[in-house]
Amino acid sequence: MDSIKDVIQQKYGQAAIHARAGHKADCGCSTSCCSTITSDLYDESQAAAIPAEAMLASLGCGNPTALAELKPGEVVLDLGSGGGIDVLLSAKRVGPTGKAYGLDMTNEMLALARENQRKAGLTNVEFLKGEIEHIPLPDNSVDVIISNCVINLSADKDRAIAEAFRVLKPGGRFAVSDIVVRGDSVPESLRRSMELWVGCIAGALEESDYREKLTHAGFESIDVEPTRVYSSDDARQFLDEAGLSDPSALAQVDGRFMSAFVRAQKPVATAKSCCASTCCA
Repeated sequence: MDSIKDVIQQKYGQAAIHARAGHKADCGCSTSCCSTITSDLYDESQAAAIPAEAMLASLGCGNPTALAELKPGEVVLDLGSGGGIDVLLSAKRVGPTGKAYGLDMTNEMLALARENQRKAGLTNVEFLKGEIEHIPLPDNSVDVIISNCVINLSADKDRAIAEAFRVLKPGGRFAVSDIVVRGDSVPESLRRSMELWVGCIAGALEESDYREKLTHAGFESIDVEPTRVYSSDDARQFLDEAGLSDPSALAQVDGRFMSAFVRAQKPVATAKSCCASTCCA
């Protein structure tokens, strides 16, 4: 587990350094990965509203801020906030009466994010150092959890999802972009190669597994909405480099990996649970 975190920190630390130098961060493993997965996620108005370095540091697979239906006054937490792009956009949506937290474990990304916050002039933002499996916030303190292609990187997804549930307020929303596998019959060698291409570090969940983990943590109203489905042609160059681009292999991965918007809700406290405490005494 520590080795995975070390690789992730090295990868995203380098991405932050590249962004600060004015270069687009890369996936660290394939130019076709970055051009296909991370491109065209934010519209021109969103790009114009934040510092260029935040956009350059983005290695996400979606745009959770466009789909999370954030409301003024809400408290938002971005798991794995990187250079701060989704935190800054969220802060603008929730306004001065709301707050946007960003959580990241990489020092270089945290420094870049805080610099981007200063440039954006936003005061309703706070970046925290920590791991998504150990969120440094109290129980029932957040209205919305967002994340952008980060939960798939966790070596302990059950713990990460349980932590998200813990910090959400009753009725709070889980609204993340992530890499998801459609079906579980992809051969292991192909699955590993596709995960490396899509996320540069393996770990994508199969859709039914994702739903099961969310349910086990206590979430309800679970929905997985595809936002970008990857064809075998998208990954052909990478698979060819891995020696896995024969027609039968390509057919087995075609349309099986996707960027998706994953929604769920923490149940609202019921009258029964209330009366079990002292509130009805």
